[in-house]
Amino acid sequence: MSFGIRPAEPADAGAIRRIHLSAFPTAIEADLVERLQLDRDLVISLVAERQGEAVGHVALSRMTVEAEGRSYRALGLGPVAMVREMQGGGGGSALIEAAKAIARATGEELIFVLGEPDYYRRFGFSAETARPFTAPYSGPYFMALALKPGFTPPKLGRADYAPAFATVGDER
Repeated sequence: MSFGIRPAEPADAGAIRRIHLSAFPTAIEADLVERLQLDRDLVISLVAERQGEAVGHVALSRMTVEAEGRSYRALGLGPVAMVREMQGGGGGSALIEAAKAIARATGEELIFVLGEPDYYRRFGFSAETARPFTAPYSGPYFMALALKPGFTPPKLGRADYAPAFATVGDER
């Protein structure tokens, strides 16, 4: 399948909510995207289209990442979703690759994700890159991707997601 990828627009809000409701068992991810938008923490929001219909969405939000007296330009990837009938067709991968390209082109240094290692490793994410950064989600599912060549990980740092993520755990 081929998908068109474009920046999300305000008029896409209903379709984006529908996409996340279709892809996940609860409204948590749909609510999270709306909260990130309201808080103005969304940095990259892309829609995948097929035959003129929005069928996928990826959100990247600003993170506060510091280590050894230095701040990093960093984003948190997620949620990413495709409507159920389009899952497995490459749309999610296309969204992630497009988002990575935009993040790299706009000077971001790191992208963090909390997700299935077997899936996200294929995009270059690794737990090893994230390991120096303490976060509420630290562990094998917390991964990072360095966007600049020659990235040297710090010895110890901190990575904080946008405030909207703090409410996710309360709802589960």
